[in-house]
Amino acid sequence: MSEITAEQHRQKMQRRQEVQAQRLAERQLEKGLIIVHTGDGKGKTTAALGMVLRSLGHGYQVAIVQFIKGAWSPAEKAVFERWGDRITFLAMGEGFTWETQDRDRDIAHARSAWETALTFVQNPEIQLVLLDEINVAIKLGYLTATQVIAGLEQKPPNSHVILTGRGAPPELIDYADLVTEMKLVKHPFREQGVKAQAGIEF
Repeated sequence: MSEITAEQHRQKMQRRQEVQAQRLAERQLEKGLIIVHTGDGKGKTTAALGMVLRSLGHGYQVAIVQFIKGAWSPAEKAVFERWGDRITFLAMGEGFTWETQDRDRDIAHARSAWETALTFVQNPEIQLVLLDEINVAIKLGYLTATQVIAGLEQKPPNSHVILTGRGAPPELIDYADLVTEMKLVKHPFREQGVKAQAGIEF
């Protein structure tokens, strides 16, 4: 890379500033977003929980419904309990499918979680709803993409919904406003035999 002078750098940054200012001026639309975090990499739920924290910091009302998870009490639940009635956190699954080994029971739990989640999605007082691992429930056939999208259609115009989990179906990806795919590059569990650790995986 060739060296540039301080003046050339200043001019380059000035042009970039002007472009950014123009972009910001052109974008005045506000709307509630459908956000999907998917992919094989770590960080889908963690990124969503970052948005939860940001929303709480703005004084918003938040609801979290965890599909699949629920056999243990996640550490983040203990943290969010400190926010009192500003947040509702429900872990409504019974754990991974290889642990429950009961498909009918897993389906019943997923459908119950979805019915509960719908009440939050439809509530205009809740600005952010996180449906954690719902993509997995769709992938496994516990819920359908059509069913979930029909429910998302019922959300108020300015509220946001985040759907996490690997294997998000194409229909949901097409419907969403913001989609992030986490790519797995390297994982210590696979490469080094490192077990799941507190503060990192749970």
